[in-house]
Amino acid sequence: MKIFLFRIGNKYGPEYETYLNKKLKHYDVEWIHQPLSSAVALQWNKMFLMAYNSNDPIVVMDIDTILLNDYTQLFDYPIQPGEFLGIPAWWSKKTNYQLNGGFYKYYPKECKFIFDKFIADPKKWQRHYIENGTTIGPVNGEQFFVEDTLKERLNLKLIPKSWVTRWTQNSTKNEYISQKYPGTLIKDGNFNEDIKLIHFTTSLNKPHDSEMFKHLYI
Repeated sequence: MKIFLFRIGNKYGPEYETYLNKKLKHYDVEWIHQPLSSAVALQWNKMFLMAYNSNDPIVVMDIDTILLNDYTQLFDYPIQPGEFLGIPAWWSKKTNYQLNGGFYKYYPKECKFIFDKFIADPKKWQRHYIENGTTIGPVNGEQFFVEDTLKERLNLKLIPKSWVTRWTQNSTKNEYISQKYPGTLIKDGNFNEDIKLIHFTTSLNKPHDSEMFKHLYI
């Protein structure tokens, strides 16, 4: 199975590649360092992988993550043709959307219709969810577009909520956990053994720079 990771620009340093290459050494990992189109901003570049030529599932994930415990179960989580796998959204109380854009697993040949819809009018879709009030700018809405479009032909399947969590910068309490997590976040100084991925989901979150998480990169 191939895993695609984006590190475009200077926001995140090469240490993120070093960390994830080590964690994912048993998989076929490909890093993308340049925008795939000048007309497409930041996370919207993920749309191009919906047109990747493969009969097998691929994973596309964000790099502002920490992988814990038996995290390979996350990547090996089974999907069948006709299914699109993702992690649950932490903002579902604010909207009716369920999908977090930080982790996708899908059959790309089944998702080309998502790419085709986007590339037919990328300017429109990159503004749509900001203009209708679903999210805020300057760049956002990619995960909402994916969820709305995939449901036209595919079934959305979500990783168990106990496997993933969100962490907020300068926070001693995890917002996602405090709202919905079905258990204890930290016990005896260790993260819950069910957690496989921690997602840092604001623009300033950099887990490598946090004293709380530095030891996890050793």
